[in-house]
Amino acid sequence: MINGVIFDMDGLMFDTERMWATFWEPALGLEYKEGLAEAERGTAGETSRNIVRQFYGEDCDANAIIDSLHRVADEEFQKPVPKKPGLDELLAWLDANHIPMAVASSSRVHVIEGNLNNWGLTHYFKALVSGQQVKHSKPDPEIFLLAAEKLGTAPAHTLVLEDSYNGVRAGAAGGFVTVMVPDLLPADDEMRGLYTMECTSLNEVLAKLKTGEL
Repeated sequence: MINGVIFDMDGLMFDTERMWATFWEPALGLEYKEGLAEAERGTAGETSRNIVRQFYGEDCDANAIIDSLHRVADEEFQKPVPKKPGLDELLAWLDANHIPMAVASSSRVHVIEGNLNNWGLTHYFKALVSGQQVKHSKPDPEIFLLAAEKLGTAPAHTLVLEDSYNGVRAGAAGGFVTVMVPDLLPADDEMRGLYTMECTSLNEVLAKLKTGEL
């Protein structure tokens, strides 16, 4: 029985992961190193800064690089970003069935609010949780546990929808019903060993909820 649903944002609700990958080069002021965007996907805070240091050395100014990245992103996200297919239908169905929803994203809170407000979706959500609000970012489950606390639901009865490897790791570690909806990267053997189910789209998630398979 699903009593609450927690949505990741980038790559799950909105087609923004491809956008984030293009922000690194102008933000860095350095030559982009292959694999950085993939390693950073779904992370925030010190986890994110440590990944920058792994790629550019312990002496690099990771704080300045991440701040620059978010300045580039803030400018790009002023306008509505593309929604993922099935998002509107899933939100409407969950709302009609009185299932509370939260967003738990590594993005900063004003970016979450901006993306939701640009499409008039904010009213659907009981809670918005940002990577800024937790000490440990995904793959640690802290962000999802905080979101579930705000929803008032137990992890075992709370659906986590994720596209990223780190997000699936976090959902599984927290004991959530974790569904992967792959975006840029397909599920691998590790993901298949962690998630509850894989769906090709949010339309399929809705279909599984309607039939009681979730």
